[in-house]
Amino acid sequence: MGNADYECPHPVAIPASKPLFKSLESSLKETFFPDDPFRPFKNQPLSKKVVLGLQYFVPILEWAPRYTFEFFKSDLIAGITIASLAVPQGISYASLANLPPIFGLYSSFVPPLVYAMLGSSRDLAVGTVAVASLLISSLLGKEVNPNENPKLYLQLALTATFFAGLFQASLGFLRLGFIVDFLSHATIVGFMGGAATVVCLQQLKGLLGLVNFTHETDLSSVMRSVFSQTHQWRWESGVLGCCFLFFLLLTKYFIGHLKKGLNPPSVSDLAFGSPYLMTAIKTGIITGVIALAEGVAVGRSFAIFKNYHIDGNKEMIAFGMMNIAGSCTSCYLTAGPFSRSAVNFNAGCKTAVSNIVMATAVMITLLFLTPLFFYTPLVVLSSIIMAAMLGLIDYEAAIHLWKIDKFDFLVCMGAYLGVVFGSVEIGLVIAVTLSLLRVLLFVARPRTFILGNIPNSKVFRSVDQYPTANNVPGVLILQIDAPIYFANANYLRERISRWIYEEEEKLKASGETSLHYIILDISAVGSIDTSGISMLEEVKKNADRKGLKLVLANPRSEVIKKLDKSKFIENIGQEWIYLTVGEAVAACNFMLHSCKPNPAAAELHAPENNV
Repeated sequence: MGNADYECPHPVAIPASKPLFKSLESSLKETFFPDDPFRPFKNQPLSKKVVLGLQYFVPILEWAPRYTFEFFKSDLIAGITIASLAVPQGISYASLANLPPIFGLYSSFVPPLVYAMLGSSRDLAVGTVAVASLLISSLLGKEVNPNENPKLYLQLALTATFFAGLFQASLGFLRLGFIVDFLSHATIVGFMGGAATVVCLQQLKGLLGLVNFTHETDLSSVMRSVFSQTHQWRWESGVLGCCFLFFLLLTKYFIGHLKKGLNPPSVSDLAFGSPYLMTAIKTGIITGVIALAEGVAVGRSFAIFKNYHIDGNKEMIAFGMMNIAGSCTSCYLTAGPFSRSAVNFNAGCKTAVSNIVMATAVMITLLFLTPLFFYTPLVVLSSIIMAAMLGLIDYEAAIHLWKIDKFDFLVCMGAYLGVVFGSVEIGLVIAVTLSLLRVLLFVARPRTFILGNIPNSKVFRSVDQYPTANNVPGVLILQIDAPIYFANANYLRERISRWIYEEEEKLKASGETSLHYIILDISAVGSIDTSGISMLEEVKKNADRKGLKLVLANPRSEVIKKLDKSKFIENIGQEWIYLTVGEAVAACNFMLHSCKPNPAAAELHAPENNV
């Protein structure tokens, strides 16, 4: 250890290397199966494994046996409530997509049934969404005019829906649900607030009795549309919409004829041989990603309110399967629309049965009641949606983010402003980009701390957090708070050099004991790559040139194995690696108070192996 009389109380162990395939298997398991979904299957008979497998892929089989009549009463009310929105929303969103209005109703029948069986959210209400509808109209409309060739346009919309579902389901089966983890709490708060604001603004059309209204969702477009039609404002609509009186007599919106009957099959309409197939695939992937991101964000938002967890992989599979099934039954792209889910949540839904109730109500409508929807009252619809939206603009959470973490607040406001002044997808892109930037900053600029000894203890902590912590004379103790990779190796080398320089200048100015040892606490370094090892080698060379000794404390398993294989341990000396900071300090103090305090001279007396 630098002196034959000093014994290391707890030598650092170097674990045996795992075989390549065993190591690869372990890494893949941690990456794609962190929740260990196979755990319940262990030591179970084959019949039980089959049941568990069915329950995993079809969640309704797991919670249905525990379903109660009290739950059903709540779900029945919520289901009927969202069904009242499904008809006018479906019709209007289908019009946004330049599709026949009846397809909006078809899309509220089959997909909700599929999601109720496969989805993991209790609050998500399935249906068509405005953003995806607008994107379908925009992307497909560039290639095929829906007015000149409506049949081909419809076929491409169904084909795009099929590929959207195929892409979504593939992400789920490949266990890529961790992608939704980039939707942080701050992102969701901002996204919800922005979406709620946008949806409220859109309801001005119904409240003011406007016939022509912008299809854009950004604030400037909506305000321009509202104030450019002041001569068409109907104060009666606003007043009566707020108090729910005589709305049927005063506000009606013509929607055209709706034929009766359930969804006709549309497998033969999937245009796999069309020359526009690549356009349909591109449209499907783009709309599928955005619909998935929006749906998962909405589902996760309400899950946070009720304190439960949704499985990102199951959601991807559920969304994908319902869109694949929908494309074969005359439905276009569906997800979890924010407004409908908010009403479902506020109506007190308990499980996904509310989707089944909604689908049943839409089925009855398709079979018997479509002629009665020749007119649809938009004032009441607008009022219901606005009431739900206003309760979901969580300004208190935004204030909390400002107080706790300014960067999280920036992410939140980025999502909010992006949605309000741009669009839902722009808001999500801004928020996710900022979140990724923060991750990159954490990796590329890890924090380092000077540690000191807490008085009357053997504990060493950051001197910034504990100002009473005492520096150890002649010893600089640094802690690295992140894995060491190529992205941060150069920064850490420069930062450690700066710590050493500043400490030497400080000691020189105060006339205290000169610096002899540098202890790196790498207990928080979970992994290291070759660039990181090269950085440690350069730090050692720099320390040697200054007549200082580099000491390592508490290396993790993966780190010590790589340091051993790279011969760095042999280079630094196994006797200069310790299990804890306290043991490293004790050894340095022993050397400083021994007859040979010079580290270079002390090495001449060091034992051969202490690891």
